[in-house]
Amino acid sequence: MSYELIDSGNGMKLERFGEFTLLRPCAQAVWKPSLAQKVWDGADATFTRDKENRWIYKKPIPKQWQIHWEGLHFKIAPTDFGHVGIFPEHASLWKWMKEKIQSSPRKLEVLNLFAYSGGATLAAAAAGAKVCHLDASKGMVAWARENANLNQMGTAPIRWIIDDVIKFLGREIRRNQRYDGIILDPPSFGRGAQGEVFKIEDHLGQILELCKNVLTDNPSFVIFSAHTPGFTPIVMRHLLGQVMPAGKMETGEMVITGKNTLDLPCGSYARWFT
Repeated sequence: MSYELIDSGNGMKLERFGEFTLLRPCAQAVWKPSLAQKVWDGADATFTRDKENRWIYKKPIPKQWQIHWEGLHFKIAPTDFGHVGIFPEHASLWKWMKEKIQSSPRKLEVLNLFAYSGGATLAAAAAGAKVCHLDASKGMVAWARENANLNQMGTAPIRWIIDDVIKFLGREIRRNQRYDGIILDPPSFGRGAQGEVFKIEDHLGQILELCKNVLTDNPSFVIFSAHTPGFTPIVMRHLLGQVMPAGKMETGEMVITGKNTLDLPCGSYARWFT
């Protein structure tokens, strides 16, 4: 079973993850829904932030289940903050990245920062890259490793790192460890492995500079995405363009499409490549 955006509107999105349909808040969906209310009323579970973050279940569903999507298997599990273990809007970036890796005349080493449950990591490894997967959350790295095992990639050339991004990049530079490609999807706010506070507006510039310094002399790509309000494609272009050397740049919105509904924008991206 796969993923599907069923509909969006009135500040919500209705999605199918395998055999279960979930209804979650979506601030940018300010338009009217495309489908009838009875379709929305059929959701198996709804996440609400009314009074407190919680899931309301229409019927019992498992604490976790699996889906097969974009050629990979993923564990899905509704969390206390509304995430389920995958960001479908990243799929087009994975596809672009895989083409870059597969068309390279050499085996690329890719660094995935703020790597979450490992979708980009597994896509890169499946395409033939050697990958370093980094996230500050021990639980999320464990989740990513579960996903790797679901895809028979438990022994793939992937380094699993639990660390603060800034500290890790500094050590990699001192160790002269370099990467051909970098993926980063920083949150608006977060905490490092040792409780370090991360704010995108305060730390992003430093991180992008460190990313530049951890690239090889002949890098292939950098994919930078964000869901933070105000980080438009033009903003992303400026941020990445001021740091990276001469090369090509593409920017745009990350979008989820559905069969019978409006396209749903979910953040922005900038990608630099040679």
